[in-house]
Amino acid sequence: MLSNYLKVAFRTLWKNRTHTLINIVGLSVAFGTGVLLFLTATFELSYDTFHTDSDRIFQIYFLSSNRDGTPDRGSTMPYPISPALKAEFPEIEGVTRWFNRTAGIRRNDQTYTKNVRMVDADFLQMFTFPLRKGNSKTAMNSLSDIIISETMAKDIFGTEDPVGKPLQLRISDNWQTFNVTAVANNAPKNSSFDFDALIRSENAGDYALNKGRWDVGNHDVFIKLKPGTDPQTLQRRTQATMDKYFASDFKNRQEQGFPKNRLGFQRSLLFQPLSSVHFDTEITHGLGISRTYVFTLLLVGLFILAIACINFINLTIAQSLSRAREVGVRKSLGAQRGQLFGQIWGETLLLCFAALLLGLGMAYSVLPTFNRLFQSQLTIADFLQPIVLAITFLGFLVITLVAGGYPSWYVTRFNAVEVLKGTVKVSRPGLLRNSLIVTQFTIACLLIVCTVIVRQQITYLQQKPMGLDKEQVISIPVGNELNGNEALKAIRNRLSNQPNIVAVSGSGVNIGAGLDGSSNRMMFGFAYNKRDVLCDWLRIDTDYLKTMGIKLIQGRDFSPGFSTDSSTSVLITQSMAKQLGEANPVGKYIKPDQKQFQIVGVVSDFNLYSLHQEAKPIALQMQTNDPVRYVLIRVNPQNLTGAMDIIKTAWKTIAPKQEFIGSFLDENTERWYKREERLSNIFSAAAGIAIVLSCMGLFAIALLTIQQRTKEIGVRKVLGASVFSIVGLLSKDFMKLVIAAIIIASPIAWYAMDKWLADFAYKIDIEWWVFAVAGLLAITIALLTVSFQSVKAALMNPVKSLKTE
Repeated sequence: MLSNYLKVAFRTLWKNRTHTLINIVGLSVAFGTGVLLFLTATFELSYDTFHTDSDRIFQIYFLSSNRDGTPDRGSTMPYPISPALKAEFPEIEGVTRWFNRTAGIRRNDQTYTKNVRMVDADFLQMFTFPLRKGNSKTAMNSLSDIIISETMAKDIFGTEDPVGKPLQLRISDNWQTFNVTAVANNAPKNSSFDFDALIRSENAGDYALNKGRWDVGNHDVFIKLKPGTDPQTLQRRTQATMDKYFASDFKNRQEQGFPKNRLGFQRSLLFQPLSSVHFDTEITHGLGISRTYVFTLLLVGLFILAIACINFINLTIAQSLSRAREVGVRKSLGAQRGQLFGQIWGETLLLCFAALLLGLGMAYSVLPTFNRLFQSQLTIADFLQPIVLAITFLGFLVITLVAGGYPSWYVTRFNAVEVLKGTVKVSRPGLLRNSLIVTQFTIACLLIVCTVIVRQQITYLQQKPMGLDKEQVISIPVGNELNGNEALKAIRNRLSNQPNIVAVSGSGVNIGAGLDGSSNRMMFGFAYNKRDVLCDWLRIDTDYLKTMGIKLIQGRDFSPGFSTDSSTSVLITQSMAKQLGEANPVGKYIKPDQKQFQIVGVVSDFNLYSLHQEAKPIALQMQTNDPVRYVLIRVNPQNLTGAMDIIKTAWKTIAPKQEFIGSFLDENTERWYKREERLSNIFSAAAGIAIVLSCMGLFAIALLTIQQRTKEIGVRKVLGASVFSIVGLLSKDFMKLVIAAIIIASPIAWYAMDKWLADFAYKIDIEWWVFAVAGLLAITIALLTVSFQSVKAALMNPVKSLKTE
């Protein structure tokens, strides 16, 4: 019996090989794409779930309101808040600070640059990072203890046991000795905390100065609650602590007219569950990823699978006339309906299984390209996990039931007598077929619109003027081995006679995402004439305005001729002058960080960070105690490659043991928007696949429809119908369905993209022509697909058409 079923199945599939090929190709592409997208989304959703007590771990953040009433969330914390919370709330089991920093490491005259994070002693008890060597309870007892990762141990010590060995770390321009007390497993790929080494947070260079100050923050804080503690209740209780330590700040904000937050206070301390940290793009300083992106991956995968299933259902139902005769004969010979269902559904199972194998093979073969295009980290091991295999198998069964179950039931319900008499009508298009075609093209149109709008936004962000000239400027990270001020002076001397070098300066902040992968920001809030002022505090050096192409509006630039410029002078941007309420602020004094500075000049506004956020007012200063972290060099545009080689050679004389990782600022700023670029790539690829699959299905449906109307076409030609009129007759019904899809997709796409654009401070307006172009593209593609078969049918000899049975 089984061999007979298989023989009939293979014969049926071969007889309808065009439709079989369309189904196999469509389903295999859908399976392969779906597996890749689902694995990527699953990986993102698994972030930080490996911690044993992840449900009891929270990141704390401040919630206040801006002047316009919008919420202001910030995770940067002052040093005293960690010991205060642990002392005042017994419900808190552990507290740790987290400094996301790098440091230079030296052993036996060999230096390395590693991610050395500063934490508190509770860190290893709060998070699940197992130690390969050492004791987690005592590994961070001393300020000179250091825990290193397995990879770092191999890089520095090789096969030697590192525990008990000394290492030197460069902290605040000084080399300090630390002792290795433990070796930790490498942090998993799905961890929000990545590190090569861990040391105590008290080693931070500004700890002694700021450990008692509640008005200076520079790190994140995580807490772990004791079992049975209600986080919401504890969160409400922390308001008393906020009122005690921030009383003067609250009073100033109230006097200046700042509205209260949604909880009814000037500022509150809230708890963010660890499971949500990876998906918060605001309090993670832009390092998080939006849940919208993750669910978009899942949705796109479901869309593509849905289109492939729709093709299968439509083709099977469209072929129902030929199968109905087969069913009628089998029923007349005694076949039961269950047997017939099993036979027809078995063909679906066979076809889907072949498509699944092809799809998995395709996914494996394109995995390197997929990882590169979408910045994913999938490996073959991710495919072979038992849970992944189980979900894949379950999904396969669901799809075969959905795609093959209904058509099998539909065909087997025909009455044998009516079929054999030829009185059954099964060829007319029904509501289900039309609805499925509309659904296909709705998805395709939706993805086309999203692709266009995302591309527009990326282009807008990359081309929007930033208030500075980012072209022909090279940024060189100083690194942890050099003194930034001395390195800047040395490179200036070596490049002073080079005709390709226009200007050289330095900064504490890079523009864009440099190759060092590091970012930092310092902000100060202070009062000025009863006004609350918040500004970015930017360390620069002489010639910064010239190097960056920033305009001087009032006053003067920094100059070596003024000794006070390196200690008590500042430049400010126009927006900061406006915030101060001064039309001519030159000569006025401000007092951030308990120190008085005189304003010597006003410069035009410029964007120091990405355009996801609105530009903040900026104060530019030259205090020598603040390090220069980046050397900035403007070069002539005529010979960019030659200039880069000259700079690289000069840098090697300054830092012979350090890797040169200079980059152009315009490339750095493009890396700001790599998430959007990745989303655009996904939409583009998904739109292409959706259109191709939809057209394949439409082509097959059109072919079957025309075959069923062959005699009608012949009669019309005999009666004088033109080729154009016949093509229009055969195409108009499909065009109506595509137009309906455009009408349905447009408002959905507008709503989705409007929500996505809300995350940007600077964004495009959604134009009507985007929907018109997407609709016109869908109509053109559908018309070409249908017209190919329509023209072929219209040109057929009517005598041959009328002979068709």
